[in-house]
Amino acid sequence: MKDLLLIALFAALGAAAAGLLGLAALRLLRRRSLALTLFAVAVVSVLAVTSGTFAVARAMFLSHHDLGVVVTVLAMASVVALLTAALLGRQVTAGGRALAAAARTVGGDSGFTPPDRPLGRELAEVSAELAATSARLAESRDRERALDTSRRELIAWISHDLRTPLAGLRAMAEALEDGVAEQPERYLARIRTEVERLTGMVDDLFELSRIQAGALALAPSRVSLHDLVDDALAGAHPLARQRGVRLEGVRPEGRRVEPAPVEADPREITRVIGNLLVNAIRATPPDGVVAVSAHRDADTVVLAVTDGCGGIPESDLPRVFETGWRGTAARTPRPTGPAGPGTPEATDSGAGLGLAIVRGIVEAHAGRARVRNVDGGCCFEITLPAARSG
Repeated sequence: MKDLLLIALFAALGAAAAGLLGLAALRLLRRRSLALTLFAVAVVSVLAVTSGTFAVARAMFLSHHDLGVVVTVLAMASVVALLTAALLGRQVTAGGRALAAAARTVGGDSGFTPPDRPLGRELAEVSAELAATSARLAESRDRERALDTSRRELIAWISHDLRTPLAGLRAMAEALEDGVAEQPERYLARIRTEVERLTGMVDDLFELSRIQAGALALAPSRVSLHDLVDDALAGAHPLARQRGVRLEGVRPEGRRVEPAPVEADPREITRVIGNLLVNAIRATPPDGVVAVSAHRDADTVVLAVTDGCGGIPESDLPRVFETGWRGTAARTPRPTGPAGPGTPEATDSGAGLGLAIVRGIVEAHAGRARVRNVDGGCCFEITLPAARSG
């Protein structure tokens, strides 16, 4: 027992000396290459084993022959261990350099290019994270480009739409100023109409900016969708009568809109329904029908507005709710009513913001807006969470 304790003491002293040397080496190498650090760890391990074994062998008073055998075995084992550590360090360094070269491709147009050599588990996980980060950056870049394109289109369309009513206002103001207007009251009424249209465009821009900035303040309450639809139908009835379009607030089965309760901001949802109705009325030809339906589906309430526009090309359906997007036919404003002699025609000068506002408000209520083609037209659907019972 005493011999074992003595051997343990000599081995501990030799290993402790090597360990202290290793701590000093690691402290000096903490900012150096990982391969060099791994090699230093291997050297410390070899020195700890060698010094402890050599100290014990000397204490046991082995013969010179036996001591030489021990030293030879330790030397061979140390060489193999150090060579293995050097190869491991070289492999880690090569993998790190390959990963660093691959990391330079993150965010590039061609996407992340992973290393073409096998990597260790940790480096492989880092490579997978870089690939995911590159994919997210690509998606963000695509969204930014799409938003930039949409923004430029919006500015161009608004500039065009503002130019038309402003030109009309200038012409009518000049006619009134020069005293050549035969019916000044009609000019004044038309000026008021154009000013209201411009005011509506400014209000839409302000609303859209609040939605995109996440500053839309909602005041949700428990309301009946039936009441909101009735209010929106009443507001859209004058435009429908002027266009010769018939409004129907019934379900497809022929019953009235279900009084399904929703937890929503009444003012904002009424605006959503009103925007959908105005969009549908303007797209429906005279003698057409715009139908509104609503029903509860599990934990949601689905409201649909169906028009008679003849349908939207399938390639354009994903862009319908984009800011500023309008179909080709919608880019040419249509007269809203007959113009008097010598007066400019009043036109629809919407800037393509109504449906973008619809989507923004619905998504702010944790809902969803979508559109699909139906027989003879389109069906715009909004899905809102149903109010909890009780």
